Amino acid sequence: QVQLVESGGGLVQAGGSLRLSCTASGRTFTNYAMGWFRQAPGKEREFVAAISWNGGSTDYTESLKGRFTISRDDAKNTVYLQMNSLKAEDTAVYYCGRGPWIGELTANPNRYDYWGQGTQVTVSS
Repeated sequence: QVQLVESGGGLVQAGGSLRLSCTASGRTFTNYAMGWFRQAPGKEREFVAAISWNGGSTDYTESLKGRFTISRDDAKNTVYLQMNSLKAEDTAVYYCGRGPWIGELTANPNRYDYWGQGTQVTVSS
């Protein structure tokens, strides 16, 4: 069974930074694209960022480019999301998901087969 565990969320003031981590159990990480999504209260889950299976390509939702950075460390089975210049509207539960096997980057949550339990990020204004 694949398990993804997010960490690093918390309460931060506007303008601050957080780094989220998502660690996968077992040999379930290598050769898979990984992605981050978020869901605010009363809203649908939305795409944040994705990284290819080899880390060579990344994709971001347009409004977050320049503030968020996704990266991965396959030796640690971990994908990261560095979030800078945080705004109140970034408040949400952040989820990581396992994407396609050696596949293209995708913002479609239906292409992700395993998800973590989520980590809460709250940005105070």
